[in-house]
Amino acid sequence: MSRQLAQSTLDKFRTVLEEERARLRALLEEHEIERENARLAETAAERSPDPTSAEGGSMVFEYEKDLSVDANTEDLLRKAENALERLDKGEYGICESCGTAIPVARLSVLPYTTLCVECAQRH
Repeated sequence: MSRQLAQSTLDKFRTVLEEERARLRALLEEHEIERENARLAETAAERSPDPTSAEGGSMVFEYEKDLSVDANTEDLLRKAENALERLDKGEYGICESCGTAIPVARLSVLPYTTLCVECAQRH
């Protein structure tokens, strides 16, 4: 059976996860504002770069890179929110797959993890 984390440890991870959630939300909001400003600047310009030109290709690459970063940020945000839900349910620190305790050292590195090392390696 798994061990129960001390309340002080749970509180510490809750704080870490809440701060991470706030940071990720702010990052996504900042990226959205930057994209909107870029769209406004592009429409205000006399001409937009041809997407087949070097300048246009660079803009497309940067846009795609930004979308990839946002997708990764959204994934981490979902994981942080899921971890907070697990905290609320009393399931935090318990492997979703095998039900054993996830070591505190692992939670310290990946506070949103839901799998012990062994199960994570199998997935």
